[in-house]
Amino acid sequence: MEQLCGLFGLTRQAWYAATRREEKQGFQAAIVLAEVKRLRRQVAGLGTTKLYELMLDFLASHQIKLGRDKLHNLLKMNGLLLTRKRCRVRTTHSQHDLATYPNQVKDVKPDQPNQVWVSDLSYIRAGFGFAYLSVMMDAYSRRIVGWSCHRTLEAKGPVAALEMALSSRGKTSHALIHHSDRGVQYCSGAYVDRLSKARITISMTESGDPNENALAERVIRSLKEDFRLQGFATFAAAEAAVEQAVRAYNSLRPHASLNYLTPDQAHNRAGYHRLKWYPYKKIRYGNVQYQPAS
Repeated sequence: MEQLCGLFGLTRQAWYAATRREEKQGFQAAIVLAEVKRLRRQVAGLGTTKLYELMLDFLASHQIKLGRDKLHNLLKMNGLLLTRKRCRVRTTHSQHDLATYPNQVKDVKPDQPNQVWVSDLSYIRAGFGFAYLSVMMDAYSRRIVGWSCHRTLEAKGPVAALEMALSSRGKTSHALIHHSDRGVQYCSGAYVDRLSKARITISMTESGDPNENALAERVIRSLKEDFRLQGFATFAAAEAAVEQAVRAYNSLRPHASLNYLTPDQAHNRAGYHRLKWYPYKKIRYGNVQYQPAS
């Protein structure tokens, strides 16, 4: 061994030290990968940045020095980077004769929960058909306050999500705005009457620009991608998976635009959130452009 080390200009002690470092690094990598897999059993679609934020205390407690970029490289070497699939089925029918309402959130920046709720409707493959998912989210905390799965595109699904949100709202003294697209479900008599009865201001998109209801569309995308709500054998299985995903989204998944708080944590706070992550040059809520905080 001494002669072999001499060929590379190294001492035997240096070779043993390098071997111990490699063993230590391999052991630490195994620990990190095990924690990554544990976290992804709870939220399957966690990317590198969210994983790193969730693992900061874990890394410190195990005295592991690992940056976000090194974590990314470790995931890449072990085939654990995420891939995104794109697939769309049209669920919004806005060409109808029902009454629509103007966009009331153009100049609104919520600074506490239950000021603005946003809603949207999507689908999940279930058996030979679909489970239609209705979601209602608080625009301030990003918390899902109401949801439902329905077998058809009738207004019954969105109304059920609205009823769930109303039951969890509690007593508040400030006004509430409900914002959605102009889909026939949200313009239906049953839905509009329920909003009016609850004294909630009705707001709808005014054009085909998806940014007018971007928050609602984004939360559905997060549910479907991060929690693998892609296809189920039965409607009941899809509904159970949605319930579990909503619970984990609210309580476990850190939200980048909430400075990596969970929606449940943000829902118990007040004051404007200092946005930390900017996927575009300007983040838009409705037609309001949120400029990065200085």
